[in-house]
Amino acid sequence: MKKQQPKLNPSERLKNVRNVIPPVPKRFKRVKNEERIQAAFENIPKITNETVAEHRENVLKGARKYKYPLQHSKRRIVIASISLLVVAVVAFAVYVGLALYKFQSSSAFMYRVTQVLPVPVARAGTHFVAYENYLFELRRYEHYYQSQQGVNFNTKDGQRQLDSYKPVALNEAVQAAYVKQLAALHHVSVSQTDLATELNALKAQNHSSNQELADVMNKFFGWSLSDLKRELRQELLAQKVASVLDTSTRARANKVASQLRAGAKFTVLAKQYSDDVATKDKGGVYADTAITSASTDVSPAVVQVLQHMSPGQVSGVIWAGKTFQIVKLISNNNGKMTAAHISFNITPISTYVVQYQKTHPKRVYITVQ
Repeated sequence: MKKQQPKLNPSERLKNVRNVIPPVPKRFKRVKNEERIQAAFENIPKITNETVAEHRENVLKGARKYKYPLQHSKRRIVIASISLLVVAVVAFAVYVGLALYKFQSSSAFMYRVTQVLPVPVARAGTHFVAYENYLFELRRYEHYYQSQQGVNFNTKDGQRQLDSYKPVALNEAVQAAYVKQLAALHHVSVSQTDLATELNALKAQNHSSNQELADVMNKFFGWSLSDLKRELRQELLAQKVASVLDTSTRARANKVASQLRAGAKFTVLAKQYSDDVATKDKGGVYADTAITSASTDVSPAVVQVLQHMSPGQVSGVIWAGKTFQIVKLISNNNGKMTAAHISFNITPISTYVVQYQKTHPKRVYITVQ
């Protein structure tokens, strides 16, 4: 049988329960509101004139942990941006190099790139030849045959035709570089007056305005008026340099001019000395019997001199581009003139370029057939 335990009254039961439950630690005891507020005030640091600097340093020290990570992030952003820029520049340089030197692209985009970047296509002596100069010559050829002859350069025949012209375009660019060097050596230049005279003569010959001339150039060569002026300046410079270097031809012309001043007959000297085989046996008389500023067979420089002469008068030696000329005005009928000339052919500039190139060799950076 189970032993019965004695019955306890309620007060004795509560006393036994209290003896079983452990006492609550002091740190978990409830603190009155007044005591909590008082403890908070006691923890607030006291700031005085003596401790304000120390307090400010403590505040800043706590803020630095937010400041330095931000500076760290800015530094990483700058480094990453510079790295991306360098990669982009290198990639673009590689693309341009392959497009120009391996595939020899002559697209409008690559032409614009060469106009901005001084990329060389060759070296003439100590001077680099800009790739843009080569494309300037090549693209006008492409434009003319594509727009006027209907040639498709994407076909095998078209590509073969273009490849055959590439050496010509390259030679033109290299020769232009040599001409500039020779011009600098001999102090030769083309003035704005020279250029304006040549441009006005071209407009007169074609009976066109600046805009009409620009439209024609754009249609046939893809050129603007500035491109045309560039080409004219280049041609005039080459002609001027050749006229300065060809001292023997100038001396021959001066000799004939002296004989004319001494009373020799113009027709006799024309037959004896003139290099114009079409007119020398006819006393040097031009085939054009109505010479004006629009005449295409007479140099603009010669026309300009004739306009200020009297019938029967003989000029001195005139530089007329590719020739030296001595002219005689026969008649002037209200601006329509007849005249005779003795012509002396100037040695082509290519002769002097070849001579100069022997001591200043070229180096080409692309392979053309």
